Amino acid sequence: MIRTGKNINRLRKQANLSVKDLQNIFGFATPQAIYKWQQSAALPSIDNLVVLAAVLQVSLDDILVVNTVIPMQIGA
Repeated sequence: MIRTGKNINRLRKQANLSVKDLQNIFGFATPQAIYKWQQSAALPSIDNLVVLAAVLQVSLDDILVVNTVIPMQIGA
């Protein structure tokens, strides 16, 4: 979650968008949600992730950092 927040912040800056710009795009009354995403206090909803990816012109995979190491159990 921490790396995803850092990605959102980095990608926003690369796109030359301010937090206020994203606030307006999403129609949020305050910028708190965006700050929470960037500070890893919360993740965007799926709907907001799709919009964020479109606005930043990246894929969802470019935004989300997922731990790909998943322990597997072999059943008997």
